[in-house]
Amino acid sequence: MVNPGGAYLGADLYVIDVEVADGARLLLTTQSATKIYRTPGSFAEQRMTLRLGEGAQLELAPDQLIAYREASYRQDTRITVRPSSSLVMAEVVTPGWSPDRASFRYEELRLRNEIRVETPEGAGLLALDNLLIRPPLNDVTGMGFMEGYSHLGSLVVVDARVDQALADEFHALTAGHDACTGVSLTASVGGTTGLVLRSLSNSTEELNRLLGACTALLRDRWHGQAPLNLRKY
Repeated sequence: MVNPGGAYLGADLYVIDVEVADGARLLLTTQSATKIYRTPGSFAEQRMTLRLGEGAQLELAPDQLIAYREASYRQDTRITVRPSSSLVMAEVVTPGWSPDRASFRYEELRLRNEIRVETPEGAGLLALDNLLIRPPLNDVTGMGFMEGYSHLGSLVVVDARVDQALADEFHALTAGHDACTGVSLTASVGGTTGLVLRSLSNSTEELNRLLGACTALLRDRWHGQAPLNLRKY
């Protein structure tokens, strides 16, 4: 995906609609980082709809989201999968450069993921992941606000093969990285289970390595594919 502008600005609205047909495979990434500049007057917003058919495979691997000074941003992602679909979605959020070199000069980030599984009986809610980051005014970044870390990484996996053993394997795999990581499982809907991994660190590169190790495990085990190498830089 190519952003038609250099960055998101105040009152910008980007609408992205993606459908992966039955049996199709898609690797979707961005040309570069998504940058949110100052948004005086109104927030910037991205609305994304993802629909996966039977046996469809989607790997969403955008570059990092960078929120700069005085930026306010909302991201609403609505996902519909089938019981035989496979979804892997990774994201890294980082604060942008500030002239006074202070951290967390952006105003607010709202990231919302709603995932539903479509079965013959109807669409059931698998997960509602709602993240709000509203930095404190006094630059305090210790306990109670990202535990003193500056960068956030997220990985969402939806697949019938997700189970507690995979969650435990991810937990062990991430233990060797310079990050604080937690893994959660959703309840099962239509035989499909979701996994959400969230990691805190002080480095985009470290989070990319951590998320890359997890996605490489899935690519090899489930699809016989090599680790992702987009060769952008």
